[in-house]
Amino acid sequence: MSNLPPWLIASHHYNENPQRIQIQGTQSLSKLLPRLDGISDLQMCGALFHDFMDVTFQLHQWQREDSPNSRKSLKNSYLRFLRGWLFDSNSIEGAVLKGWVESRLGLLPTFHRTTVDGIHSEDYFRYLVDRMRGAARTSAILSQLDLLYEYVQYLLHRNARTTHQTLYRGINELEDHIILKKNGNSCLMRLNNLNSFTADFERAWEFGSRVLQTKVPLTKIFFLSGVLPRSLFKGEDEYLVIGGDYDVNILIGG
Repeated sequence: MSNLPPWLIASHHYNENPQRIQIQGTQSLSKLLPRLDGISDLQMCGALFHDFMDVTFQLHQWQREDSPNSRKSLKNSYLRFLRGWLFDSNSIEGAVLKGWVESRLGLLPTFHRTTVDGIHSEDYFRYLVDRMRGAARTSAILSQLDLLYEYVQYLLHRNARTTHQTLYRGINELEDHIILKKNGNSCLMRLNNLNSFTADFERAWEFGSRVLQTKVPLTKIFFLSGVLPRSLFKGEDEYLVIGGDYDVNILIGG
């Protein structure tokens, strides 16, 4: 569903030499983006984007539906899944977001509630059950997430002076992560197909005794706080980062 093969997107080479990732079927967003070109206020951009999603997917019509299932399908928009991830990335909503990465980019999850050891494992099956249960809650959720990713990419690249963003992630157990190569306090780490990071170094320490520091290609930022009105989404400086093999510095607190 993207213009690049999964092995390339997941690779260490890609992170050093990122290319734009194009998701198929997002042409409808081209009607909105020219309207955003002259708007610097991200809150206003976010409001226009949500209005566009509202009309495109008829999210505002959930109250008019006759059956409870139909009302839930429309009411549970992309916002529900973002909020669900913030509450618990291993939730049903988290499985749907990881499922978007798997469906569109071909990157398999390596963790959902527990380590996912390949597509033939029981843990992968349980992840699929969560993913299917979550996707059944709403209308065209993967298509909604396609447009969300493209909108975020538009904002990140329209005035970009760099190709990467330095981000941080607090952890407790290094052993829970896949280390491909280690050299002192630096390593090549395989991250889950979707991960939470922050741009706030101090905030990352609140989530563990170690902090992972890495440079993330802008093309691998699926979502970040601040691109939607706070009335819709109240994230706290969080970035949702597409995974793969990353050069990581491991910072240890004293």
